[in-house]
Amino acid sequence: MGVTTYIAIYFIVWWVVIFAVLPFGVRSQHEDGVVEDGTEPGAPQRPLLLRKALVTTVVAAVIVLLFAWLVETERLRLDMFPMPFQLYDVK
Repeated sequence: MGVTTYIAIYFIVWWVVIFAVLPFGVRSQHEDGVVEDGTEPGAPQRPLLLRKALVTTVVAAVIVLLFAWLVETERLRLDMFPMPFQLYDVK
């Protein structure tokens, strides 16, 4: 696979990981007992978005690097997965 393919895979993995990481450690204003006027009580008190973005970047990089290593060393191939139809001729 080419570098462009791995960049696209990284982009997809990054977004999946960020949505998995976002709820970690979040406390709402209601839970902390400090609700500011004009805000939703369920809004996060301190979302820590920069920290979560950095963690997501590292985790996504590790996942994609592991995937790239598996693909490039041929430990993971397309023909390992069952297909309901034939994608190519097997010789």
